[in-house]
Amino acid sequence: MNTQGCLAANDWICGEYLRSRSQELIDATVQHVWITVISVAVGLLVAFPLALLARSRPRSAGPVLGLTTLLYTIPSLAMFSLLLPLFGLSAGLVITGLVLYSLTILVRNIMAGLASVPEEAREAARGMGYGPGRLLWEVELPLALPALMAGLRIATVSTIALTTVGSIIGRGGLGNLIADALPSFFKAQVLTASVLCVLLAVAADLLLLGAQRMLTPWTRIRTPRATKAVG
Repeated sequence: MNTQGCLAANDWICGEYLRSRSQELIDATVQHVWITVISVAVGLLVAFPLALLARSRPRSAGPVLGLTTLLYTIPSLAMFSLLLPLFGLSAGLVITGLVLYSLTILVRNIMAGLASVPEEAREAARGMGYGPGRLLWEVELPLALPALMAGLRIATVSTIALTTVGSIIGRGGLGNLIADALPSFFKAQVLTASVLCVLLAVAADLLLLGAQRMLTPWTRIRTPRATKAVG
């Protein structure tokens, strides 16, 4: 393949595009990553107290879950339009929208994780003198980590995909490249940006999976197979 002519030929795979636009690709990827990281981190900080509120006050569980589900159903264009008067055409607009979208996943998984903690573990901790705060941080959260991390992985992958929507205001990371390439159907740019989005999602999921395995070593313990008695 003549790599010097692949741009003119508008090929899907073009090495010359990668070489000539490398800085543009790096800048878009960096923007995509930091918008995703901030959105998921803020989403987790907001979702955690909401989940605790819903657990401590059962009557509030329905409204909390209903509100977060309702937010998730709002189309992104409508969400950005509602937030525009508050944030203007800034990264804060995109991040706030992504935070709101992540809540339905994070709140539900935090609640599910806390609900899965065996009551026997709570009773044993209370018998040892654990107060509510120490019980939460030292007993319940560690045991709830598998469900919490599963929700975090889903929210992160979902946010990586949704970040591209921010391209409508020029804050979409790799989505900016896709949006810029669509009018002229610049194949190499569309394919490269799309593949990078997929790779980011896979890398983030594997990274969080590795963190989950390190934080929950007890989940990797295998029960020895029963040996048959001989005789």
